[in-house]
Amino acid sequence: MHLRQSTLLCALATSALLTCGSALAAYPEKAITIIVPTAPGGANDAMTRVIGQAISVSLKQSVIVENKAGANGSIATEFVARAKPDGYTLMLGYIATHAMNPALQKLRYDPVKDFEPVGMVGSSATLMVINTAVKANNAKELVALMKANPSQFSYASAGNGTAPHFAAEMFKLSTGTNMLHVPYKGSAPAVTDTIGGQTQVMFPSLFTATNYVKGGKLRPIGVAGSKRSSTMPDVPTLKEQGIDNVDVSQWYGIFAPAKTPKDVIAQLNKALNAALADPAVVKKLEDSGAEVEIMSPEQMRTYIAQEQVKWKKVVQAAKLTAD
Repeated sequence: MHLRQSTLLCALATSALLTCGSALAAYPEKAITIIVPTAPGGANDAMTRVIGQAISVSLKQSVIVENKAGANGSIATEFVARAKPDGYTLMLGYIATHAMNPALQKLRYDPVKDFEPVGMVGSSATLMVINTAVKANNAKELVALMKANPSQFSYASAGNGTAPHFAAEMFKLSTGTNMLHVPYKGSAPAVTDTIGGQTQVMFPSLFTATNYVKGGKLRPIGVAGSKRSSTMPDVPTLKEQGIDNVDVSQWYGIFAPAKTPKDVIAQLNKALNAALADPAVVKKLEDSGAEVEIMSPEQMRTYIAQEQVKWKKVVQAAKLTAD
């Protein structure tokens, strides 16, 4: 090869590298959209807006939060799985979209293969609550009331395959009680109808339930988890009240479509973790009953795979169906 040709090729290669480096360094060049798979007003929506605002400051770019409720989160999740993998379309995935729903039924997306995890946001214990007109103050009284009036109780959930659905079915299995399942398109309308008395029972996350409980609109019965919540220390766990095997911790994370460049994922993970290290962000989440948890993308991927195995076993043991 002639010296002139060699020099020209080197120059072109250098130019390409510089162009590539500049493109990566420029990310994000436009607004980032985070899709929420549930209706506005619920825990997922509120959490995403807190995180989105903090990430926006870190990345020096606008972050748009868009709700795409429907099909128990599957519409939004499939939309993001098929989106262009450029880092501009993300989603707030959670225990339902990436573990419970896939364990319950066949979906048109793979929660592991179709996504690049950005990182964990945190987790929130599940709280059993009832409409304030129900004459029970603890789990023992509620179970007795349910057994005496087996046709008078229904429970609201954020949809089939969501944590409130699983927790309620596990409660039924453990206590030998019966309740009619009324699925909604997200936790916000489910809570509204539980407050209104259209349904009597719900298992929302602490993040969803805290303000309603503190405002006297819902009565707490017990924490469906391994320990009491620091935000409601007087509310015992269901296990403390003699009800075993109802342990549902709801987790939340940020995901991007599969094949999103690793450099972009690393930058997003850094921005997310910076947001979760901000005392103001931590306080907002903790005041609402969520505990911040940080993971690398690799740790998150391993965690999701483990969660799928766990909830598939629950589906089989409880004989749950999507209907």
